Amino acid sequence: MRNYLKLDATMRCDVLIIGAGGAALRCAAEILEQKPNANVVALTKVSHPQKSHTSTAQGGLAAVDPKDPLDSTLFHMFDTWKGSDCTADQNVVKKICESAWEQILWLENRGMHFSRDPQGRLSKRTFGGHTRNFGEASVHRAVFEADRTGKGIMDTGWGETLKRGITFINQCLAVELLIKNGACSGCIVFRQKEGTFVKILAKATIFASGGSGQVFQVTTNCRQNTGDGLALVLQSGLPVMDPEAVQFHPTGIVGPGILASETLRSVGGILRNAAFEPFMVNYAPKMKELAPRDLVARAIESEIREGRGVMNPDHNIPHVWIDLRHLPAEVHEKQIPEVSSFFKRYVNLDPKTDLCPVRPSNHYHMGGIPTNEYGEVEDASQNIIEGLYAIGECAAASFHGFNRLGTNSILELITMGKLVADRVVAAIEKGPSHNPESDGKRFIERFSGYLQAGKKDSLGLIRSSLRRIMTENVSVFRTEKGIEEAIQILSELKVRAENTALAGRSLAMNQELVQRWELDNLLAVSMVICQAALDRKESRGAHFRDDYPDRKDEYNHHTLISMIDFGITESGRREVDMSIFKAGGEQHEKFAIIERKY
Repeated sequence: MRNYLKLDATMRCDVLIIGAGGAALRCAAEILEQKPNANVVALTKVSHPQKSHTSTAQGGLAAVDPKDPLDSTLFHMFDTWKGSDCTADQNVVKKICESAWEQILWLENRGMHFSRDPQGRLSKRTFGGHTRNFGEASVHRAVFEADRTGKGIMDTGWGETLKRGITFINQCLAVELLIKNGACSGCIVFRQKEGTFVKILAKATIFASGGSGQVFQVTTNCRQNTGDGLALVLQSGLPVMDPEAVQFHPTGIVGPGILASETLRSVGGILRNAAFEPFMVNYAPKMKELAPRDLVARAIESEIREGRGVMNPDHNIPHVWIDLRHLPAEVHEKQIPEVSSFFKRYVNLDPKTDLCPVRPSNHYHMGGIPTNEYGEVEDASQNIIEGLYAIGECAAASFHGFNRLGTNSILELITMGKLVADRVVAAIEKGPSHNPESDGKRFIERFSGYLQAGKKDSLGLIRSSLRRIMTENVSVFRTEKGIEEAIQILSELKVRAENTALAGRSLAMNQELVQRWELDNLLAVSMVICQAALDRKESRGAHFRDDYPDRKDEYNHHTLISMIDFGITESGRREVDMSIFKAGGEQHEKFAIIERKY
């Protein structure tokens, strides 16, 4: 079997990007703008870059127009810090917020069709947690392209990279990082259609592999978001940071879990319980529906837990309503046409005339591969891994801390994509041709195990069990007992998975083999989420412990979790950067460890 699994070829390039979503395309476009002759290769596990999850982003991206008399970059920085529950890194917050408008202009100048107001200026909308004057009132900060902003970013980035000569390799999995002596030289990839393993050597390797939403049963994430990047760095002996920080979007459409954008609340949507009462005033008296996502998600779940939810007869699950009936027809038709169509298509309801059922749905992973402010990946001792970078949802710089504000994610994609590109260009211009090569043979043992297992079981049932226990025990509300139960069940599922035979042994176009690999990744990511959630005996941002409901100063740090062997973890910490506060400038006290009320 080991002779059957071998390297079929070796490729060389200047830059290898693992992923082809918004962060990957922005980064690649910038590298190719600065170095037109660079050989840039981008991998995607799906059939085409346009199938990347960024395409599903709806509502907008936050950026302060320097000419806006009501807003300022400082307010955006404050909102991000406060929204993160005081765990975003302030050096990263400053860097991203200050470069935001420049990136909006980059997109617009390259053809993105931002929505405009009657005067021809870029339209703006408000989102939860975005305020002026340090929380005084909501502010319109997010620019957008109707309710398909992510698709606009993808179209723009894809066009810019294509015309500059990028190479895409579709339906391709990164299965082993090549790291030796603290440096990365590329990775081993599996080409699904051909059934071959290829070594790709690169001067710079950039993770942009997206999120891990398929860990949970109900999620807004695409089918391919199985935490592959996080699992791969764990297998390489590197840590992940803040894996317990998982965001649940307050308004997933009941049934499919598809995102019902925060745009619905920014244009005036009202959350109502079974008695049709607008309940957010009881949880966030000032911001109401426009409170940060973690607060709104817990408010909805609390209404349901206390018996004020509505039982859905089709899915046998309780929910609340979002009421859009009072909104003008122009809003439905011009600002939220795609989201409205989702309700019509998936639950046969018309938001113009019907109440729409929603409840929290897993949405975003604030944690990820630890990097510094330039996107350079760090090990458990915070040493930089030469030649290795991470951007987008798979990375944790950390811009979002323990709760992400709506619209800050796709802002991070384009800003960090640019920042990392600058770093990569500088590195490959002065660095060696390639970093020292590692052997790259761990993939043989891993895939041999998949193909040699002989017991009858169902990978689909194992995966369903994993997603169910994570949803029941490690989602919006958590307890020690529930997390420990999840850890035990994950360990049992790991044994079952290792013994489960595949129906076919072919390497080419073997979707079951890919699903087996994804299951390993889901198990690894689920385990470190659980271990980190168990260790953090407090509530902070999206991590809420019923048994420890208060935030505690002793946990004012990032979590680092390493796991080379399944279930055997090592915990560390990284201090939260508070450089804005420590600099002592004007309004610096706003960036202390502050109370979080809305």
